[in-house]
Amino acid sequence: MKNGLIFKNHSHKTLLGCTLLLSLPSFAEDQPLQDMSDPLAVYSQAGVGYTDKGINIKFGQAYDTGEDTTMGMNIIEIKGIAGEEFGWNGEARASNDNSIDSIRFRNFGVDLTNGRGTQLDVEIAFTDNNGAQGSASYSFMQALPKMGPVNIYPLAGVGVAFGETFDGQRQGDAQMSERWDLHGTFYVAGLYSKIEVTDKIWLNYNPMYLGTISGADNYKQYGMQGDDTVFLHEASVSYQFNTRSNIRYYANWSENERYRNGDHRIEVNYQF
Repeated sequence: MKNGLIFKNHSHKTLLGCTLLLSLPSFAEDQPLQDMSDPLAVYSQAGVGYTDKGINIKFGQAYDTGEDTTMGMNIIEIKGIAGEEFGWNGEARASNDNSIDSIRFRNFGVDLTNGRGTQLDVEIAFTDNNGAQGSASYSFMQALPKMGPVNIYPLAGVGVAFGETFDGQRQGDAQMSERWDLHGTFYVAGLYSKIEVTDKIWLNYNPMYLGTISGADNYKQYGMQGDDTVFLHEASVSYQFNTRSNIRYYANWSENERYRNGDHRIEVNYQF
């Protein structure tokens, strides 16, 4: 059911995505090309992905932080466009409509003197069963010294979960309310990692462990995929065509979901 206070129909979702895109700062001028395999690299970019739940589009814009030792970047992603029409997963196509599945906004900051980064990550997902549900987190990352072909970037942060609520005791008998609630808070700890295979091919594995901290009893006990904690996995294989473009295959799954039943996508990225 998608009749929340501000996300009442598909056009509102699209309007929100367009508003976020227009709010991004201007492309950084005269920005040197960055290593697109580096999780802490900051650069202006665009990408399009073909996923099991539809089409994804991504825009990233680097901006001037006002300091020579830092760099900043905003990224907006609109996911699951026309999932019923284009998604290759039959089950996902049956459960999705031809609107969008979720919207994600991230802000990255990097200190060039010590390899430390920050990440603001906001995502809102639209589902028939739970209405619009979102999360916002703020994390710190640190690049560790390279170990042969391996780079590791530990991450830790905290966040809040929010979204539409149901009236009534049982979800099956409830109606979506016209109210958005702050469900509770959570922590996240994990890492980004990169394994260099050749100068054009690399692998990434990004495990994340999340757990509830505070909030309503229902959220604290079941807010992480039916439990109070969850272990998430993301893996990718990438090939760099040239200094400006690459193609990447991603898979996302969790301790409660097999790899083959997770989210899969093929994404092409271009650096401006």
